[in-house]
Amino acid sequence: MHSETPPPAHGAIVTTESSGSTGSPLVTRGTAWSQLMWYAFLLRDHLWHGRDLGGKLAAIRSKTSIANYPNWGLATSPYVTGPSVVHGVTGDLDEQLRWLAGENPEYLLSLATNVLALARRSLETGLRLPRLKQVRTYAESLRPETRAAVRKAWGVEVVDSYSSEELGYLALQCPACEDYHVQSEGVILEVLDDGGQPCRSGEVGQVVVSTLHNFAMPLLRYASGDFAEVGEPCSCGRGLPVLKRIVGRQRNMFLRPDGGQYWPSFASTVWRELAPVTQFQVVQTARDVLEFRIAAPRELSAEESQRLIAALHESLGFVYRTTLIRMPEIPRTPGGKYEDFICATE
Repeated sequence: MHSETPPPAHGAIVTTESSGSTGSPLVTRGTAWSQLMWYAFLLRDHLWHGRDLGGKLAAIRSKTSIANYPNWGLATSPYVTGPSVVHGVTGDLDEQLRWLAGENPEYLLSLATNVLALARRSLETGLRLPRLKQVRTYAESLRPETRAAVRKAWGVEVVDSYSSEELGYLALQCPACEDYHVQSEGVILEVLDDGGQPCRSGEVGQVVVSTLHNFAMPLLRYASGDFAEVGEPCSCGRGLPVLKRIVGRQRNMFLRPDGGQYWPSFASTVWRELAPVTQFQVVQTARDVLEFRIAAPRELSAEESQRLIAALHESLGFVYRTTLIRMPEIPRTPGGKYEDFICATE
């Protein structure tokens, strides 16, 4: 749906590419106007959360080498800001922490799983970030344990956001709580059940989005593959629709051996007590078969392996035929994301 004659006042055509976590990146077109809306919502996020724009912002992002900039970027151009520094997310974790300690920023932005890993490593090494005021996460579903680990490691809060390359900002975390406000000035966001009907508060459904400002390539009732839980109206008074949580993508939903689907969960507080596992990923290759991939500094004993698999089955609520595979590390997707659970079957 590429427009042959987008409004001239909307400016130049801008091409973006999604991260391609499934191996098939989506190339979309936008305009300078739709890009301006992206900046407007990012600036709103800064202002909602009262950030000190004069501080230093450190970002650990995908496909990025180390760089230094005099300001926070175009979104904050109406203001004079402090500097920003950038580091790639694929670098060694200890090297990332050394870089962070050297930069000593007021704000940290990174993928949710990378933030969790950094916070845990900081707790292990005793490294502190004395000037840090807030951590921002993006691009992945934020697990509750990430907030807890950041509080314990650095004594600050996590602020999450929900966006995509092709759709822009979809929802921002409320300054008054951990719910998300849909950015309705930019998108119409629906959460639909299996019958295509709107979900009610407390229900999880498929996210379907229509963009309002991209006249170069309108996306109308676009099913992004994400699932979210609808929240209750927020007491903060902003009046924007509420999402309680972003659950994940269709490919992160598992099949039950006895039929049906569900969202899997395996809390790190469980597996970290059973074996020296630094990362895990569970891949469902058939309805009753799992590959349990782990990263660990050494081979696990037979007893550790058995306990780990038993704990996984207990958390999932089903007993699968499970193979434990030790790997040097769990790879990230081309876009730098990391997925705990992947359903690779139908």
